[in-house]
Amino acid sequence: MGSEVLRRAYDEVLAEVAAGGFGPPGDGELSAEQIVAHLVASDELMIEATEAVLAGSPVAYYDLDAIHRPQLDALVAEYAGPEAPGPGPPTSGGSAVPGGSAALGGLAGRLRETSRRLCALVDRLGPAAQTPVETRLHEDVDLRVDETLPWARTLDLHARVHLPKHLAQLRALRPQFHAHRA
Repeated sequence: MGSEVLRRAYDEVLAEVAAGGFGPPGDGELSAEQIVAHLVASDELMIEATEAVLAGSPVAYYDLDAIHRPQLDALVAEYAGPEAPGPGPPTSGGSAVPGGSAALGGLAGRLRETSRRLCALVDRLGPAAQTPVETRLHEDVDLRVDETLPWARTLDLHARVHLPKHLAQLRALRPQFHAHRA
């Protein structure tokens, strides 16, 4: 298994974030910052799981959208600026993007870093990509998995379903899509 499809999906998301121009989210929706923070958190979980697969260690992968909100807000706050508390690198890794915040720029830098790291690990998997991993993905109704899958299949779902879903969410935050929010 190679990382080509995964890299292309990340390139699209990162280009969308760099384009900026995001408006506020509707009720119950995530902001651009929260979407990128969610992807960073997901990447970190996937990196841990991929490292475990490479080490031959037992692993389970759980990415439950509902339990991330408080962590997302904490991650966004970490990147909000130099005065923000916490060990995060608010001044390293990016600047504000058009229509976004300094936090969005910093989070985009972090996503660029985590995506590169994940793709590099995926390129090392070889036959280990077929390792069965207990997988639980719950994001709205369009992505629900609760079964053991080859790790390559989980990575494929991330590239072909998860990342495009959040790409669409980012695009929907543009004022031209929701004139009533402008």
